[in-house]
Amino acid sequence: MESVLVHNIGELVTNDATLERGLLGVLTDAAVLINDGVVVEVGSSSALAATPVDRRIDAGGAAVLPGFVESHSHLVFAGDRSAEFAARMAGEPYAAGGIRTTLAATRAASDRELAANVARLAEEYARQGTTTVECKSGYGQTVDDEHRSLHAAATGTDEVTLLAAHVCPPEFDGRIDDYVAYVVDKMVPQCAQDARWIDVFCERGAFDVDQSRTVLQAGARAGLGVRVHGNQLSHSGGVQLAVELGAASVDHVCHTDDADHEALAASDTVATVLPGADFSTRNRYPDARRMIDAGVTVAIGADCNPGTSYTTSLPFCIALAVRELRMTVDEAVWGATAGGAQALQRSDVGVLRPGNRADLIMLGAPSHTHLAYRPGVPLIRTVVRSGRPLSE
Repeated sequence: MESVLVHNIGELVTNDATLERGLLGVLTDAAVLINDGVVVEVGSSSALAATPVDRRIDAGGAAVLPGFVESHSHLVFAGDRSAEFAARMAGEPYAAGGIRTTLAATRAASDRELAANVARLAEEYARQGTTTVECKSGYGQTVDDEHRSLHAAATGTDEVTLLAAHVCPPEFDGRIDDYVAYVVDKMVPQCAQDARWIDVFCERGAFDVDQSRTVLQAGARAGLGVRVHGNQLSHSGGVQLAVELGAASVDHVCHTDDADHEALAASDTVATVLPGADFSTRNRYPDARRMIDAGVTVAIGADCNPGTSYTTSLPFCIALAVRELRMTVDEAVWGATAGGAQALQRSDVGVLRPGNRADLIMLGAPSHTHLAYRPGVPLIRTVVRSGRPLSE
């Protein structure tokens, strides 16, 4: 067991609502006492200064906040889709069918190659302050390839999601209902033990509401929590389906109306915005301001994937959310930390309070506002996960 004191913190974002210090629970001249990877006490630096510990980390007056929580990523893949990106930037529209390019490359890749890609991107996330990562399958779409994908995801991330219903694979062209039956009858029973969540792409070019409901209900019967890709390209019905099924989160939410906002606000379903995907596809951004004002809980994810959001930078997504989604800086920082944790139904991360995992990031800046104020600048100075600096 090792005890650690992070002290001389100029501004500490705790996200602890019990402190009654605004949305972020901000403390100044603060310190965090850690024992065996868990937060023991959060308080003033002067009050905790004399505490005997094995190690001291001097923040030098910088800002410290919880590690970012990524609740939506697709890291199990092979191949490259940069040409598709260049074509979009030249004016070609985005459609869901580009996923098939990655499908072929992923099926051809070895288990070692897939696991190495997950490890590479998870490490990239960590360097930019993300200490908890969810990862989906969905580029295999056979029982064996989804198994391989889920195992690769588990080697380098914290939360694993079965996304067998990503798009209809080529061998089922014109037979989408047959593919849904294959997912329900074969994939879910044989793959559920390797995942915590079930997800579906409820969208034109992918799966309609009834097909999505069938897949999600099969996953729920197998003991998986429900997540939904919804309303990315159209008003697809994914938001209402997510609320109907008590999903933990509905992600993208670019095309919504007042009825969707009212349903979300009255539910426990988190709306997760993925502004990196909208930036990369020139899709419309979600109306996060309207959602938040309606009482919706909004989280932020990076949606790292090879086709539509090849970024692992939650600081970049925070800056986009502030500039393009009209979120306040505090709302965006909360969305990428406590919001991401809530989207994963995790209470042990995203908030710095006694009993939680000691995941925190130290900025090369005096305030969390600099994450949006200085976009593109590498501000993450130190990353601590479970009480240990990741540089060790």
